Amino acid sequence: MTSISKWKILTGVFFITSIIFSAAFYSTYQQLQHLDLEGLQQRMNALEEQNTLLAQELYRTNLSLNQALKQNELYKERIKELEASLAPGATGVYGKAELDAPAVRQVEEIIGDFPFYEKRVTLEGAMIHVSVELKPGSGRVLVVTQPLMGVVFQDAANVAVYVAQKKTGVKLRGSDVIFSVTSNVEIPAVDGPSAGALMGIITVAALENISLRQDVTITGSIDKDGRIGEIGGVVEKAIAAKESGKSLILIPRDNSRLIRYVEEKKELAPGFVIIERRPVVIDAKEFIEDQVGIRVEYVENIDEALKYFTS
Repeated sequence: MTSISKWKILTGVFFITSIIFSAAFYSTYQQLQHLDLEGLQQRMNALEEQNTLLAQELYRTNLSLNQALKQNELYKERIKELEASLAPGATGVYGKAELDAPAVRQVEEIIGDFPFYEKRVTLEGAMIHVSVELKPGSGRVLVVTQPLMGVVFQDAANVAVYVAQKKTGVKLRGSDVIFSVTSNVEIPAVDGPSAGALMGIITVAALENISLRQDVTITGSIDKDGRIGEIGGVVEKAIAAKESGKSLILIPRDNSRLIRYVEEKKELAPGFVIIERRPVVIDAKEFIEDQVGIRVEYVENIDEALKYFTS
């Protein structure tokens, strides 16, 4: 065999080997690229979930701040009442009432192993038990929480007592109003305003000796005019109410619009698909009744809410 023939054979072998190597390299590259895209997509989805939770928490915090600002108006009006409480002849009253209220709590979960791990925070519904006791005293509004839940519950209690006095016409300057809030889990203080409407209802019930339905619950803040206002975590609260055996949950009409996220697949190139999450506005009552399985009614004020607890 001549040197030229050997050279042609070697050149051919080298050429074929190069083609095989290039094909294998391209296939491996495609697989790695696909894996990278999948990992990137998973990471993007996780970040979107965390952003959604952070947005929900910011939303709930803003609601709490707005509730605190409204306290100024209430406290101005209560100054006159406190001055009047110094007058002689104030008579104390007795009364008791109680209800279970839905709330939300944060649950932290560690995903992965050190050092490659992340902390994921989710929201879960929980039930708290709220009771009120009226007895002769000096016009104080006291809140006892177990475990400790923060001063926002105190603000909600102050407004609830003010509203109950306006509705019933009974002055409590000669009584102490004692709220007890108990739960087997910790509830963040920022969720305190959402118990305001329920506190108002049980205070009215205690003043008028009304028997309340225990299969009904409510979530919503309350202002000095008895209006029931917007809160956060309505779906999680509905789930907790359902799981605790409640047949009806009352929610503020301001919470009728619910934002949920739907996933949409988009093909960027053959074999490369990404999943995007798009916000959609839906009716809260329809969604909760269909997906959670508990009856929902919208309420705007304490008068509307009381009808469901006494019917």
